[in-house]
Parts: sequence; C-alpha cells; structure tokens
Amino acid sequence: MGSRNRAMTCLISRLYLVSNNISSSFSIPPSFHQFSLIPSSSLHFTTSYSSNKQSFSNLGLGFSSSFTSTIRGFCSREIMSNKVASSLENLQISDSSSVTYLSAKEAAEIDEILMGPLGFSVDQLMELAGLSVATSIAEVYKPSEYSRILVICGPGNNGGDGLVAARHLHHFGYRPYICYPKRTSKALYTGLVTQLESLSVPFLSLEDLPQDLSNDFDVVIDAMFGFSFHGTPRPPFDDLIQRLVSLHRYDHAHQRSAVIASVDIPSGWHVEEGDIGGEGIKPDMLVSLTAPKLCAKKFCGPHHFLGGRFVPQPIAEKYTLNLPSYPGTSMCVRIGKPPQVDISALRENYISPEFDKDQLEANPIDQFKKWFDDSLTAGLHEPNAMALSTAGKDGKPSSRMVLLKGFDKEGFVWYTNYESHKGHQLSENPHAALLFYWDGLNRQVRI
Repeated sequence: MGSRNRAMTCLISRLYLVSNNISSSFSIPPSFHQFSLIPSSSLHFTTSYSSNKQSFSNLGLGFSSSFTSTIRGFCSREIMSNKVASSLENLQISDSSSVTYLSAKEAAEIDEILMGPLGFSVDQLMELAGLSVATSIAEVYKPSEYSRILVICGPGNNGGDGLVAARHLHHFGYRPYICYPKRTSKALYTGLVTQLESLSVPFLSLEDLPQDLSNDFDVVIDAMFGFSFHGTPRPPFDDLIQRLVSLHRYDHAHQRSAVIASVDIPSGWHVEEGDIGGEGIKPDMLVSLTAPKLCAKKFCGPHHFLGGRFVPQPIAEKYTLNLPSYPGTSMCVRIGKPPQVDISALRENYISPEFDKDQLEANPIDQFKKWFDDSLTAGLHEPNAMALSTAGKDGKPSSRMVLLKGFDKEGFVWYTNYESHKGHQLSENPHAALLFYWDGLNRQVRI
C-alpha cells in the first residue's frame, strides 16, 4: 500500500450494478432512475493506525461469505451549491495589505473601551484570546506531529493568554508544558494556574528547560510580552528570548526544530517598528489579537492569524477597522496567503485502535451499520457522503460525491437524474463502486 502501509483491509464481497425497476416504496420523479447492486465478491473495511511494532503492509483479512442479498441504489445529485459556498467561506484568506494595523496607542484605547463602557471583563477577553491562540495552532500544527508544546508565560495579560491557550490545547489532545517564572498573586492568574494543575499539566522551572528547546518540544508559544511592553527585557526573559532566537528551522542533521508561535507581539519587538535590530525572535506563527499591530507588517513567517473574536461594531466604526470575517464558528482567521508546501511531504501518522478479524460482524451490512453509527456518534460532517465511481462504454472512469439516502440488507440507496452523466454511464456499463471515507475515525469502506 505504498507509504500508507499502516492499513489493515478486510475483504468481504464485491458488488455489481445492474438496471432494475423503480421500487414502489419510493416516491421518485420519472426523470430519476433506480439501479440495483447484485453482490458477487467484495466490501472492504479499512482502518489506519500507527504502531510501534512492525508496520503492516497490504494485510488482507479475507474470508468467504454467502452474502447474496440484492444491493439497490439510486445515484444521487452532486452536493448542492450551498455546500460549495460554505466550503469556500471556510477557506477565508484576507489580503494582508487590506487589513487595518493598530498603533500601541490605538490598541490601548480599544482595550479601555472594551473593559469600560462596553462591559467586558479582563478574564472574558483573556479566555477568548487564549482560545483563539489554541485554535490557530490546531489549524496548522496537528497533535499527531506536534504534540509537545512549551508555553512560556510572562507576568501580564499576555502570559494569561498563554495559560488559557495551554488549557485548551490540553483538551485538544496536545501535551502542554508551562514555564511561568514570574507569577503574579492576582486571583485571575492563580485561578488559571489551579485549572492547569488540576489537569496535571507540568510547570517547569528555568532549570528544567534544556538549552536547546528542540530536544523536548515541537512547538514553543511565546506569551511573554504584549503590546503594552516597552524597554529592554530583563532576566529571566532576556535569556528565554535568546533561546527562542537560537532556534533554527533545521539543524545540521536536517531534523525539524521546534516552531515558535508568538501571541499578539513577538516578545522583544517594538509594537510599531518590529524587530528593530534584526536580531530578535523570528516566529513561524503570529496570532494577532483584536486587530494586528503595526509590527505585524514586519512579520515574515508563514502563518499569520487573527484571533479574539470580540470586536463590536462601535469600535470597528470608531477606528475604521477593516478586519477579515471569521468563517463559521471559528475563533481564528488566516491573514495573507498560506505558504507553499511540498505536497509529497503531506501525511499524517494515524492513531487508531487496531482492527482484526475477531472484531468483524459476520454480515458485512451489519459491520457497515456499526461503523456508520460510529460516524454519527462522533459528529462527523456528512457521514453519508460517499464517492460514486462509474465508467461508460468507453471505459473512462469518473467519480463524484453523492449522498447515501438509506441502506438495509437489500443494499444502499442514492438518487440521480436519467440524463445525468453518471446516469448515462450506468446505462452503458452496469458496474460501479462506492467509497465511504470517515476522516475523524481513520476508516473507509469500499463497495
């Protein structure tokens, strides 16, 4: 199975497609056509997982089956345009040149208005900001590859944002560690520490940190100083900043080094002029909060996100803020174009329970129902979406996404118009295939 050699496949029975009369139990317009799938040899159930043991490659758990029920189907219409529009909305990318950037004075004034006449409390804003940071990181750095996260927190609100982000990252499946060398006795911050301690999130002293942070961590969150900081960082933060400066994308052995995600302002940068001397932190990700600050124009890393989805219309109008729209229910939105990537390097390490013959239902339809119910329970988006592949008399295949409308011991049901491309192909060549793929469960079923 090539690079995806962690899959185990169960071979059950193959299904062929032939024309049939329309069932009286369905009310279908005359322009729609019904087809029946008559089984001959295969339903494939596949689950992918990572193992510390030897990798499995193309391992078939085959057994014969006397399963002879008729599988019927109506080929469906393609997913409607409103779904396409929704997908495009979720790809929202804002041109960085059109976004409003704030000065230090403007940023301070907006905070005063939010926590004054508009009635926000600092802990509300901190919670939303920290959640925005956590979701931004989850957008780019998946826990399967970047699970170990060090959060370096300063003594002020920026550090509080980092503490909140660490809590959410823990619940997202990451393993956060906290370095919080200058704690404050304020109740808000002690409460955040207590919440993390209750989750058994480790707090590390300066002495516990390795000199090269890449040895123990995949991501380092820089939550030391925000836009209100001025002057030169003092101990111990000057040393911590230098440790971040020393991180390189790749070391001499071409191993990936820890990536840096800065909260609102890369610590040590001037809030308006950026990295003045050119020797400061070079973060891979910047999560601007409320609105980007002027120094963000100097950010050259691959991932710039905006978070803190709490700016009300009066503030946007007062400061003429041009901010991107957040897609759907997301707490973050990308600013600028995503970086170019090496497509051949895109892959996931799958983490799933092992799947073996002893776990299979005797009837493949029962096994499908079990997995389909799992996909519903997991809340996956459109678990009934499936790829339908057909070919005409010329033998050229085509595939499209359709929606399952029902299934039972008699088969799988979907719809199409007589005059559709797939309808014509099925009339010319009564053989087809279905594929269900449930990404959140690392499972697929081929029919």
